[in-house]
Amino acid sequence: MPKLKPLISGLSFTECPRWHNGRLYFSDFYTRRVLAVALDGTIETIAEVPGQPSGLGFLPDGRMLIVSMLDRRILRRELDASLVEHADLSRLAPWHLNDMLVDHHGRAWVGNFGFDLMGGALVSTTNLIHLDRDGRATVTAAGLGFPNGMVLTPNGKTLIVAETTMNRLSAFDVTSGSLGKQRIWAAFGAPPTSTSFADLFNEVDVAPDGICLDAEGAIWVADAKNGRLIRVAEGGDILEELKTDGMGVFACMLGGDDRRTLFACVAPTFHESKASANHQAAIWMTHVDVQGAGLP
Repeated sequence: MPKLKPLISGLSFTECPRWHNGRLYFSDFYTRRVLAVALDGTIETIAEVPGQPSGLGFLPDGRMLIVSMLDRRILRRELDASLVEHADLSRLAPWHLNDMLVDHHGRAWVGNFGFDLMGGALVSTTNLIHLDRDGRATVTAAGLGFPNGMVLTPNGKTLIVAETTMNRLSAFDVTSGSLGKQRIWAAFGAPPTSTSFADLFNEVDVAPDGICLDAEGAIWVADAKNGRLIRVAEGGDILEELKTDGMGVFACMLGGDDRRTLFACVAPTFHESKASANHQAAIWMTHVDVQGAGLP
């Protein structure tokens, strides 16, 4: 496989990439912006989000949903580029919101940290929240370990969730937006036992962050612990590995016109003080053999 090459650099911390209408959309955490970049490197600011943007997705009519992490809201970017509140999740999410997946019907699933990561709180499990198209919110799954990146299979019947603090990917059957019983899609080792994040991070073999699905049913995983992208089969076998040369990698997306361009969100650190001061984050990309499938 060819090495990753830069598409754009000089960013603070890139997350939640989404390929849509010929461009890659993503959040730049510490400049509080949602950006879109074309394959020639042309970049546009799509929205400025004081509450720090994270997960992104698109409604059927083209309007964008944006996670506002710190105030635990979902914003909606209208067709005139104004931002309005789509949902307030502060009563359902115990800490900052995180990634989000929006399906073809305009329904969404939203993860959250579950604990004060930056403040050094003890690790705890948390909820996955479901949004109807009109913004009505309910808890659809509980007891997850830092639910992070998600994929939805092409038939819309299976949602797979990266549990960053649990060493695994979990799957749920989907029925009209509701989730069935949790099952393990891929385990990379035993779930950690520590409630200290630093100790837990040493226990896990893989810290799955952002993920994307391909047409053979394998999932590309941004392994936030080991500085690599791994392509994983159901059950946990690692089919391919792509190192990121000393940079951390926190999210990935299959895009391009043929969905065979693998994009990676890379940065030397996720800590705000260092990342916002140095702006060394980037989007890297490479070509892969198997095209993307499903959502996002």
